[in-house]
Amino acid sequence: MPRSRTVLIAFLVVTAANLLANATGGGLAFLLTKPLLMPLLAAYLWRVSAERAARPDRLLLAALAFATGGDVALMIDGTGWFLAGMACFLGTHLCYLAAFTRHGAATALRRTPLVAVPLGYAVLTVVALTWMWAGLTDVGLAVPVAGYAIALAAMASTAATQGWRVGLGAALFLGSDLLIAAGVAEVAQPPGAPVLVMATYAAGQALIVTGRAARTGTPTDAPVTPATAPATP
Repeated sequence: MPRSRTVLIAFLVVTAANLLANATGGGLAFLLTKPLLMPLLAAYLWRVSAERAARPDRLLLAALAFATGGDVALMIDGTGWFLAGMACFLGTHLCYLAAFTRHGAATALRRTPLVAVPLGYAVLTVVALTWMWAGLTDVGLAVPVAGYAIALAAMASTAATQGWRVGLGAALFLGSDLLIAAGVAEVAQPPGAPVLVMATYAAGQALIVTGRAARTGTPTDAPVTPATAPATP
């Protein structure tokens, strides 16, 4: 079995343990597992690159490093730590945005039907912010969350050009952040929200990383449209 697959299995095991900890209130297990998730994905990306004699994508590695910082910051209560976590995840989205743009996202988004993707995410962002604005204003987070949401929507739009796995992963990442913001604004708190947040976040990040890793070392790295997206290996 390739070492990259072993690392990916380890990520799945740690994710399952984290979700169980969220569901049962296992504080110690939660504290031990959450900081390991993104480093394991970074290790997977590194191993895939090594196995294919290619360089790992430094922007993706930087995105995962920022996400690790965000994960740790959001484990600590307080508005200041929440803002620190949001700043780290902003770094994640900007790194992903740069990586996807470097691989032809801007050109691909001018083609149909992908031209509708940024519009769709823009509408979703405006609707979501309008829905949560009063609650976010009450806790002094309306403006920072709005800026963050714009970057998140831009990242998700460019991700749609990188194949179905990366596009779906970005959409799940966006959904996870939407759940967090809705809880902070106190406009919605679905049952099992902590589990849903982590499940969509972990799945989203895994899909982004494995989707990009699947194209590591290929002769050309042109954007993949939904019509030509490669099958899952």
